[in-house]
Amino acid sequence: MADQNVFDIKSHQKDPVEWKRYRKLGIFLIIILAAILLLFTSLYVVKESEYKVVRQFGEVVRIDKDPGLKVKIPFIQSVTTLPKHQMTYDVTEAEINTKDKKRILIDNFAVWRIEDPLKMIKNARTVVNAETKMEEFIYSVVRSELGRLKYDQIIDDEKSSRGSLNDQITKKVNELLAKDGYGIVVKDVRMKRTDLPQANENSVYTRMISERESKSQEYLSMGDAEKQRITADTDREVKELLAKASADANVIRAEGESEAAKIYNNSFSKDPDFYDLFKTLETYKKTVDEKTVIILPSDSPYARLLMGYTE
Repeated sequence: MADQNVFDIKSHQKDPVEWKRYRKLGIFLIIILAAILLLFTSLYVVKESEYKVVRQFGEVVRIDKDPGLKVKIPFIQSVTTLPKHQMTYDVTEAEINTKDKKRILIDNFAVWRIEDPLKMIKNARTVVNAETKMEEFIYSVVRSELGRLKYDQIIDDEKSSRGSLNDQITKKVNELLAKDGYGIVVKDVRMKRTDLPQANENSVYTRMISERESKSQEYLSMGDAEKQRITADTDREVKELLAKASADANVIRAEGESEAAKIYNNSFSKDPDFYDLFKTLETYKKTVDEKTVIILPSDSPYARLLMGYTE
């Protein structure tokens, strides 16, 4: 009865050889898993549109630019990614003063890319810092360039030179970035819009209307002055023409009278008696009218003529 209540431990223990076999299998599996993990942590892929930055203890040891499968030292080296393609950055709106002392809001955007990732990491460290520095340069150059232009030249599409101005801004921003060695290149800087600050928008519009009204009055005054000048010139020319015509008429009249006198002289010289008679009659024509009473002797030549005696 006592033997039936005794538990035999030895009878239930497994063979030590079998335990060793499982332990070796487990170690082998752990090694395989570690090798796979080690392999995956050693490999990384470089895409066409990115740079891979390999760091060892925080220091950059290399930068992979060519796409493909690459290898690093696991657990010692780390890999970060930088964009290789062109990126768009919206520059923060800013107020600037124009040449004619007007404040305007400028909203720009920039198209840029990382050209030298090593320089970018060395001087800017991150993409965010590189964009911040680029924005500072863009604002500085835009403020300087637009400060040389009047407000009308900036907002008027017909007079505006925004195309060449954008090129100048892009060039100068790149010069500043290259000078400080930030390793990035701005491909283009463009203005999205230009607005007046809300605080002085109404006053500027009022001033613009006043300036336009003043300009219109100036044009009207210039037109009136020109009208007066043309009228005066015309009146002077008319007087000169009338005076010349009158002088010419007097000359012609004098010449005609002279010619008539010659004809009269030639005619009357042929019969002096007739001339005397003619002159006498001319005198009577001027002195005798319907109310004139003339008392003449009957034997006077004039009375004889009136009575029909011609001899």
